Amino acid sequence: MGKLVVVGVDGSSSCQGAVEAAAREARWRGAGLRVVHAISRSGRPTYSQPDPAPLDDLVREAADHARAVAPEAEVTEAVVAGSAVAVLSAESRAADLVVVGARGAGGFVEMLLGSTAVSLAAHTKCPVMVIRGEPAAAGPVVVAVDGSPKGERAVEFAFAEAALRKAEILAVHAWLPDYAPAGTGVESVERLLAQALAGHAERYSDVVVRQQVLSGEPRETLIEASRSAQLMVVGARGRGGFAGLLLGSVSQALLHHAHCSVTVVRSET
Repeated sequence: MGKLVVVGVDGSSSCQGAVEAAAREARWRGAGLRVVHAISRSGRPTYSQPDPAPLDDLVREAADHARAVAPEAEVTEAVVAGSAVAVLSAESRAADLVVVGARGAGGFVEMLLGSTAVSLAAHTKCPVMVIRGEPAAAGPVVVAVDGSPKGERAVEFAFAEAALRKAEILAVHAWLPDYAPAGTGVESVERLLAQALAGHAERYSDVVVRQQVLSGEPRETLIEASRSAQLMVVGARGRGGFAGLLLGSVSQALLHHAHCSVTVVRSET
């Protein structure tokens, strides 16, 4: 794991949860933590409340809160000109994880999530963790596994994260039997899942791994699986030229509807 965690702060109600989660991640990893607020070049904040406190105070308070959660972490802070997506995407080039809250400032939660968290997950150079609700102290790290080469990094991240949290892995493969290739049965799907996990399970031998093959629509199935999780990890699917198309429908559904925090891991380095 790397040595820098970046958290985007905006003064919203979910900001404190994102800062706390980022501070814990930095502590677990022995990493530095960079607290970042983005403000547009026009002078109007793009990642802040409509009537924010002075920006320096907003960032300083967030950084102080992070230091209280992780006193051993080196915490730096910055106010950077640009949109939230542009600024945090640029920050991700030197980071190993970017953390944001699911609910930004303002009244249009779905629009803000679409313009910030989804776009970040589609464009950043590192995994993006979106904090949803109160973090669960227990429960597994759930990873969605499809057996594809593009999903390899998501599986690797999930194992590393489970080791940091001292949690178990629940690896889930959701499939629709009616749409599977002819001759595909539960046994072959179980083999696919086991093969996708094998090398990682050997590397992280202390992590307990459970496997589940679930029959059902993948989005609904994985959202339901997130109920018992402390974190859901999913890969991204790059396709098309628009931000909304750069993530697959499963990733987007989880960002909007999962019952726990979600990390999206892109396959590209």
